[in-house]
Amino acid sequence: MPFTEVADRIWVARYDWFDVNVTLVGGARGLLVVDTHASGLAAREVIDDVRRLGVGDVVEIVNTHEHFDHTFGNGEFRTSYGEVPIHAHETAAERTVAAGERIKGLYDAEPDDPHRDEVQATTIVPADRTFSSAMALDLGDRFVELVHPGRGHTGGDLVVRVPDADVLLAGDLVEESAARNAVPGFGEDCYPMEWPLSLDVVLSLTTGSTVVVPGHGAPVDRDFVEDQRNAIGIVAETIRDLAGRGVPVDQALAAADWPYPREELAAAVRRGYEHLPRSQKRLPLI
Repeated sequence: MPFTEVADRIWVARYDWFDVNVTLVGGARGLLVVDTHASGLAAREVIDDVRRLGVGDVVEIVNTHEHFDHTFGNGEFRTSYGEVPIHAHETAAERTVAAGERIKGLYDAEPDDPHRDEVQATTIVPADRTFSSAMALDLGDRFVELVHPGRGHTGGDLVVRVPDADVLLAGDLVEESAARNAVPGFGEDCYPMEWPLSLDVVLSLTTGSTVVVPGHGAPVDRDFVEDQRNAIGIVAETIRDLAGRGVPVDQALAAADWPYPREELAAAVRRGYEHLPRSQKRLPLI
């Protein structure tokens, strides 16, 4: 079975496309599914796996953020399970359609991509239940907490905490996948200067025994999250130092040592420079 039980009634399936995780949290009312994969077709495979697992029907959906590899299966789950509520942070819900249409445009320019047609055929269904800071979902015999720890990978990141099982589903705030060499996703919508502080909040929700499920890759522990938080913190402080010394943004990548490959950090550096207040930036030296 693709789904593996990582704690009491919490199952994680890891799919080859994007090495993405879909998680089920079981309760007396049914199943909460966290993230729904990258297309309607891919979601149908997930739904088949849920049914083969045989532990209940899906009654709630959560999107950890707006990116298509976590949201494009929403419509297919509703086709299979009815108008189940879809939960997300308010920013993620607001941006889901625009983010999805942008990705469809990128796939449109890649006619040889094997997933092009299924991405293009997917109907984008954004979350319809939103919150700003935190909320709880009642699954009957257990509560699940949704927490927005701050901005990081996107502006609408959330984490899912299952207190009775000591499990935290971190979305793409934490990256383990070997497909990316565990490099966090510093995309065009990231917030590198805030990400370390958001991970401090995530860490405050964990214990030494917590199982942390990233958006991609294998489950990790608190030590892994601490190490990644510190590396992202180095990225943020290096950006702050370079800008404070007047190093131009187009020279910043070459001007310092970084904890991740330079080619992965172009957007992070550009976004970091944009987000710094004027008081922390010096005019470039001539």
